[in-house]
Amino acid sequence: MIWGATLAAGAQAYRLFGTDSQAQAKAIIAAQRIVESFRAQNNNINCLEITEIDWSSPTTRTIVRFLIKGGAIGCFRMAARYPPVAFSEINTAFSEKHIEVPPAQVSCSAMLAQKMGVSDMHTVMAAGLAGGIGLSGGACGALGAAIWIIGMNLLEGGGKLDFKAPGALDAIERFIKCTDYEFECSKIVGRKFESIGDHASYLRDGGCSGIIEVLATK
Repeated sequence: MIWGATLAAGAQAYRLFGTDSQAQAKAIIAAQRIVESFRAQNNNINCLEITEIDWSSPTTRTIVRFLIKGGAIGCFRMAARYPPVAFSEINTAFSEKHIEVPPAQVSCSAMLAQKMGVSDMHTVMAAGLAGGIGLSGGACGALGAAIWIIGMNLLEGGGKLDFKAPGALDAIERFIKCTDYEFECSKIVGRKFESIGDHASYLRDGGCSGIIEVLATK
């Protein structure tokens, strides 16, 4: 839900603000609000903590326990009540008139999208994933953007999207070798980013350039 809302915020940022760093900054600000509102509503932002299931290697027993406990119903309820909140947070973020926007690139995930050759709209859509989604330090936004773009390309080519899409699995394999099998942004870079300017400075100094190059490789 967080990833989908963040992509939706980026699409709206593109429609309202165009393609420059301001649009990307607005997308990141919206993503920050999306993450915090989801956390406030559900206490956690990670699927593992919410469902108590590691979906990368689930067992029949854990899934049955999840279903018996009404986990699926709980997820449906979350999905039903969160969209209006996300919509409100996106509109609030975009109503802020004065924000300081660094002149340089402000989003690692947007940089990755550009290198992968997607449209300007999709580049801005990916921008809010920066810094582990809205600079929250969660799962790497560049990796998320890569998987999303690979999936879009697969569908446009007439393929079928599933959890074992070869291109996505290849990207993940390259990523984990580059990051020593770490997925979270804050652990990869050793901290959380304090602001959009902080993240932009990190990128300007070459931060995560190796990860971006590895993910952009076809």
